[in-house]
Amino acid sequence: MIFSPLLEQLIQSLTALPGVGPKSAQRMALHLLERDKAGAMKIAANLVSAVENIQHCQQCRIFSEDSLCTICKSEIRDRSIMCVVENPADLLAIEMSGTFRGLYFVLMGHLSPIDGIGPDELGLEILKSRLATGEVVELILATGTTVEGEATAHYIADLALAHKVKASRIAHGVPMGGELEFVDSNTLHLAFSSRRTVD
Repeated sequence: MIFSPLLEQLIQSLTALPGVGPKSAQRMALHLLERDKAGAMKIAANLVSAVENIQHCQQCRIFSEDSLCTICKSEIRDRSIMCVVENPADLLAIEMSGTFRGLYFVLMGHLSPIDGIGPDELGLEILKSRLATGEVVELILATGTTVEGEATAHYIADLALAHKVKASRIAHGVPMGGELEFVDSNTLHLAFSSRRTVD
């Protein structure tokens, strides 16, 4: 062992972050200890505070310090439309686009029986109870286009239909500025199947 046990533990703990391997973790740890101990203390304090105080919103399951997040508490959101996303990053991407003003439901994953992730792990009982109120008229399914994402979308569409709620799927296809010759065949298939009339 080259480093002290505490430093080894720090490096090992940093590898828990996505995309951070042993070398990157080592660089981060050494940088914080050599050049930014105040920054390291701030990170540590913020991490402890976040872990102790952030929970899931009781309605949409996004991370929140309160029982209801700011989106669910908002008086100006359209409560008749709900968008289902796999994770908080997806919600953030939609919010940044400024195109959706309804409510959300965050699954925190997708159905994956192999990994032991079923409807209970995705909070679908909460979603069912929200659909049962009759407030939601349309459920927009914005899960990924992976096999698991598609299976999740189909499962939730069936839930929506059982509650007489319209289920729609976001369109997938050729990105803005994309050249057709560089687009894969599955994306082209989705683009053609999701085509619409030009106004």
